[in-house]
Parts: sequence; structure tokens; C-alpha cells
Amino acid sequence: MFDIDGDLTSWVGRTLEETGEISPQIANMLGATLSPEWTPDRAAPGAPAPQLWHWAAFPLSAPMEALARDGHPALGDFLPPVPLERRMWAGGALKFLKPLHIGETLTRASRISAVTEKRGATGAMVFVTVDHKVSGEDGLAIEERQDIVYLAIPPAFRAPKAIPGPEAPDHAEPMEVNEARLFRYSAATFNAHRIHYDLPYATEVENYPGLVVHGPLQATLLIEAATRWRGAAPDAFSFRGVHPMFHNDAPKLTGVAEGTEMRLATVAGDHQCLQAKAEWSS
Repeated sequence: MFDIDGDLTSWVGRTLEETGEISPQIANMLGATLSPEWTPDRAAPGAPAPQLWHWAAFPLSAPMEALARDGHPALGDFLPPVPLERRMWAGGALKFLKPLHIGETLTRASRISAVTEKRGATGAMVFVTVDHKVSGEDGLAIEERQDIVYLAIPPAFRAPKAIPGPEAPDHAEPMEVNEARLFRYSAATFNAHRIHYDLPYATEVENYPGLVVHGPLQATLLIEAATRWRGAAPDAFSFRGVHPMFHNDAPKLTGVAEGTEMRLATVAGDHQCLQAKAEWSS
């Protein structure tokens, strides 16, 4: 294990403030990618924005020369320069306080709250926790925690221990994943991470067996499914990745209702890929 007590932990407490919006154009890109019944009139300025669409509101506009080999902006600006090449969104948690709207000016105040080293089956891992507060024109709308994990690229893909999917979910529906959907979600969120659209890079450099389905894409499809199944958007949502999903999988979205909560998962074959929980106040 390497020592993170020096420079990396000095990133704790760093802050960043950004301004953005879910423009009608971005809303239509997301809607066409995520929702089979999407119509352009739902992207009119002032219309309510579906939950988690704020992830497309603050694109990282780094110039090409500032990108690392994996397509992400190089580390060492806001995020710490972790000396591990593989970086992924491990999970997060959100509280929804007010709705956001298409076309309104949004602000996001971010703070690095923790940098932690752990050791797993694949070796050293570093977790960076970032807290966000997203505000619309009516004030604070979302409180969010984002967990980013950094790992070494292994010489060959080794699947993590499989967690079986629910045996008898209350809700289940197929989830379509293919190259076009992964590319369109990457484009709408201005995410150049090559594991999602560059098959030779994903298989020959990072040694995955296919293109990796974005964790945020899975989370967004789950929260939209939970909203349909329950008939109302949740007040809180948390999620974590437990197994990679690939573009040639045939996954499904599942939900198990438990009072004012719903346990959710994306399931590929017989194992879970992304676990989530949606919560309603009543």
C-alpha cells in the first residue's frame, strides 16, 4: 500500500463553485437517450427536469491537451492526483429538496470531504468523497455525496464476487444497453471516458471484456423506473456499483418495495451490477 497521508489528504477541504443549466438541447438529448416516450415539448424552458439530469448541467470543459489517456481531465486541479490509472464513479447519495427546471441557471458548490485508502481483492484503492450542493433559482435543490474510486488497471479482467439478483422482485423490466446508447449518454453528459465508447481502449488497455455501461446511466434508469412504479419521484436516492455491466449484456431493472422504500438493482444474467435505494417521505 502506498502512503496517502501527504499530498493527497491535503486535497480534503478543497472547494469548487460552478454555474450551469439543463438546457432544452441537453434535455432533448437526455430524453431521447433515456425515455422511450420522450417528446420535445417536455424540454420547454421552465418544464420540470427529471431527477439526476443535473449530472449533465456542469460539463468539464477541459481542452483536449488537458485530457489524460483515459479521456478524463487530468488530475491535480480540483481532484487529487491519485497515482492509480483506473477511475470510476463508485456510488453516491442524494436528497431532493426542490425540483429543478429546464433552462434555469443552476449553481453547484462542491467540496472534497475525504480521501481514503483501502485494500481490496484487486489491490490498493483510493476513495475520494465529494459533497455537492446544487441550487436552482428557488434556492437549494439537491444535497449530494459522490464517491469516486481509483484502482490500478489489472493485467486481465477478474470479475468481482457476484451478488445474486432478487429472486422475486415486485417490479422488473428489460434495460436496453448497446453502443449507441452508451455513446449518446456520454455525449449528453460531455463525458469522454473512453471505456464507455472506445472498444479497443476498453478491451486492450483497461482489459475489460466490453464497453462499460456508465454507473450514472444505470442510476438514472433506476430512479426513472422507481418513479414510474411508485407513481411519484423519491425524496432520497442512494446507489453503489458492485459489478461492471457491459454493452453486450442483456440486463434488467428490478425493484422490491419495502414500505416507504424501494430496493433497486440493475441485474445482468444472475448478478447485480448497480444497487440502489429510493426513499419517499410517505
